[in-house]
Order: sequence, then structure tokens, then C-alpha cells
Amino acid sequence: MCGILGVVSTSAVNQLLYDGLLVLQHRGQDAAGIATSDGDRFFMHKGPGLVRDVFRTRNMRNLEGNWGIGHVRYPTAGSAVSAAEAQPFYVNSPFGLLLAHNGNLTNAGELKREIFLTDRRHINTNSDSEVLLNVLAHELEAAADGLKLDDAAVFRAVAGVHRRCRGAYAAVVMIAGYGLLAFRDPYGIRPLVIGKNESGDKTQWLVASESVALDVLGFRLLRDVAPGEAVLIDIDGNFRRRQCAERTVAAPCMFEYVYLARPDSIIDGVSVYEARLRMGEFLAEKVKRTMPHTPIDVVIPIPDSSRPSALELARCLGLHYREGFVKNRYIGRTFIMPGQSMRKKSVRQKLNTIHQEFRGKSVLLVDDSIVRGTTSREIVSMAREAGAARVYMASAAPPVRYANVYGIDMPTRTELIANERDEAAICREIGADGLLYQDLEDLKASVRSLNPSLQFFETSCFDGCYITGDVTAEYLSGVEHQRGEVPVLTEYSEASGQLDLNLAEQADS
Repeated sequence: MCGILGVVSTSAVNQLLYDGLLVLQHRGQDAAGIATSDGDRFFMHKGPGLVRDVFRTRNMRNLEGNWGIGHVRYPTAGSAVSAAEAQPFYVNSPFGLLLAHNGNLTNAGELKREIFLTDRRHINTNSDSEVLLNVLAHELEAAADGLKLDDAAVFRAVAGVHRRCRGAYAAVVMIAGYGLLAFRDPYGIRPLVIGKNESGDKTQWLVASESVALDVLGFRLLRDVAPGEAVLIDIDGNFRRRQCAERTVAAPCMFEYVYLARPDSIIDGVSVYEARLRMGEFLAEKVKRTMPHTPIDVVIPIPDSSRPSALELARCLGLHYREGFVKNRYIGRTFIMPGQSMRKKSVRQKLNTIHQEFRGKSVLLVDDSIVRGTTSREIVSMAREAGAARVYMASAAPPVRYANVYGIDMPTRTELIANERDEAAICREIGADGLLYQDLEDLKASVRSLNPSLQFFETSCFDGCYITGDVTAEYLSGVEHQRGEVPVLTEYSEASGQLDLNLAEQADS
């Protein structure tokens, strides 16, 4: 989960990129970077930290030019990022390329060997984004006739990337002296939208991870970049697009709607806010079915992502909705923070209770999801300390039982509280009096009701089915080995391959 931006403007672009990254800061807090061009040269500044800390006035002055890209990053492996792995990444051959990437390549190891042995290129970091950049550079060199660059060569290069790369990737690329390229993987797992701003006869273009960046910067949302599609905007502002994948299936990541994206964003034609309201409606129906006689005095959300779901749940059940927690906005997301001890410590730094809303009451706490359980355990404890008579917990998402390999920091199953536990065991583990999870089909229906054309979703962390079809037990064991934990994995490979085949058949029909 990173945030990316690409802008082709008619005036200096450095402030636009800076302001856009501030809006996307929720997508990554470990590193930030901006690259611009005046037509002949690239200018870049990047480093670890928040956007406001990485860029100073002197840095901004040096970012000259009318087009550029930006990136905010958090590490998918859960460790601290080094300055060398901050993005954008740069290569000078064959044409000079800068890339910013959101996602995760599942065949990065294989590609690294190919790049070194066959492509004769060197990878200097452990980042799969640098792998993606070098694959693109090689394909661009092969597609260009006599190193003469044209639109057709660029689109052929992206087609080559799709043939070689597996996993999730949304990317923005600067091609020296030519223009801005943006593309999305054939499954559309990670989001990418296009915006436009017209003033007289002048047109500005913006590509971003979320539509909220377009809103804040004064751009009009046109549409999403389609799965497998590439868009190319030259330095004069001319827009072209082409479908570059042989086979595509729209299957956006469900966790974007549950937690990752801002509620004021629209992703793949779906309002994130409205999707979360619908999650609350379905969750309320499950409360009616499974807890009809449970006395509940008040519904309290765990800020911030769960507020719409909790509000709608309370409305549907005719219960009081109250704010029981005050959030310190200067503490980073506990989900993103590396290290279990740091996450646990930060919960009480991040949230404080309003005692009056808990004292003597039976409360239903609503969270967007329960991942490691650290936050839930501490919050239940805080509610009891504030005087709650009984504490129930509801999750707007199903149990997170499996590793995510498409760019979200859930790499090991042993860290997940729902791993090898049923709901009763999870309830005991977090210390609640009752626990309720959203059903997966209801979660899908919440989003699909707002865009019926979305038939598939990336839901591997809930059901263990990996839509790209290449995620095996051996691959997952390798991921966990890198974290120092090697559990026995047996059930992934068959499900992921079978689902991929089914999706391919649906795409052809």
C-alpha cells in the first residue's frame, strides 16, 4: 500500500506533487519522493519520513519543470525503510526512466535472476519496484526500433511487462524528453485513477492512487485506469491509451474499501464511504440474526475507518451511536507500524476513552477489521477500564486468516489472530464478551451493490485464494522465512490456481 502521483502540467509542478502527496500520506508514512523534469533533465529528492519532513524549501526550489511523479511508501515486509529504497527509482538506459510503484511483484526473485543473467542489468536494492523498473527498461529497449522511441514502442514495452511480471502493480513512469506513462496490472488489484483540468486551451493531467488527490488539487475525475491498460501523456499534454494485456479481469483489492483508502475517494466506480455504509447495513442484519437478545446500549466506532459502518449499523438497529474514543492524529497507523511491541505501545498513545460513554453500559465496538488483534485487545481493555459493563466487538470485515502478497503488510500467518482460531477463541483472546464478523459474501455485496460490473475481488487475506494463480505454498514459506518464521503451509496452491483458471474462463466468455 503506497501512494503514487503523476502530473503533466502547464506550469511548475513541484507544489502540486507536494500537496498531492500530503493527501495520500495515509498510504505510506515511511518514505517520500518527488521527481520532476524541465524537458531535458530530471530533478529528484527523496528520503525516509513523512512528506512534511522529507521536503524543505531548498528541496522544492530544486524540483524544476512542468511534469513529474511522486511517491509515499511503507515497506511490505514490515521493516524500516532505508533511504536507498525510497522512490522514485531511476535508470539511465535506454532512454532515462523514473518509476514510482504501488503493489508487490510475486515473481520478483525469478525476475531478478532473469535481469542479471539475460537482460544484463543490475539491481541495487531489495525493492521489487526496482525490478519492475528494469523489466520495463529492458522491454522498452527491445521494443524501440533502432532506439527510436514512439508511442507504439512504449505500449509494446508495457505489454512485455505484463507478460513477465506477476502480482500487483500500479505504476507511474517518467520517460526522459517524452512524457508520463502510467499502467496497471491485468487484474487491477491496486487502484489508479485519471484526472483532467482544463483552463482555456490548456490541459493538465493527473494520475493518482486515489481520486481524493484529484479533488484536492482541482482536477476532475475522468475514470480509472483499466486493468492491463497503459496511458501515455506526452510533455505537450497529448493523451493516448492502449490495452496492453492479452487477458484482463477486474478484481480490485477488497481491503482498499475496508480500510486502506480514504472514505472520500472513489475507486473503480465505487464510493469508499458508501461501501462502508453498506458494510454497516449487512453487519446490522447479522447482529439481528445471531445476537437478537443481546442487550446493547450504545454503538461506538474505533476511529477512523469504521465510523461509516458503525453509524449505519446503529441506525439500522435503532441504537445510540456515540464517539467513545479520541484519536491522537500525530501517531501513525498501528497497522503499518513495524514490530508488534511498537504497535501495542502506540494503541494507548493513539486512542483515549471518553469515560462517560462507557460507564455502566453494554457497548458494541465496531472496527473495520481485526488483523493481529493487538489493537482490539487493548481497546477492549480500555473500554473495561472506562467502566463498561459488557464489551462486544464487531468487525466490518471477515476474519483475516491468510497472508497478503499484493502489497499490504500482512506477510505471515502466525501474526494473524484469526490463524487457526475460530470466533469463540478469538473472542477470548481479545477479552470481549462477544464477537461478530462480517460474512465474506456480504462484504462483496456491499461493494458490488454500488458497481454491479465488479464481479471479482482480491480477497486472499480472507479466503486464501490468490487471483494471480502463481502463489504457491513454497512461495509463501519463502516470504515467511524472510521474517524468521516458517510455518507449514499446505492449502494455498490448489485454490489459487483453480481460481485463476475460473477467472480466465469468465474473461473469455
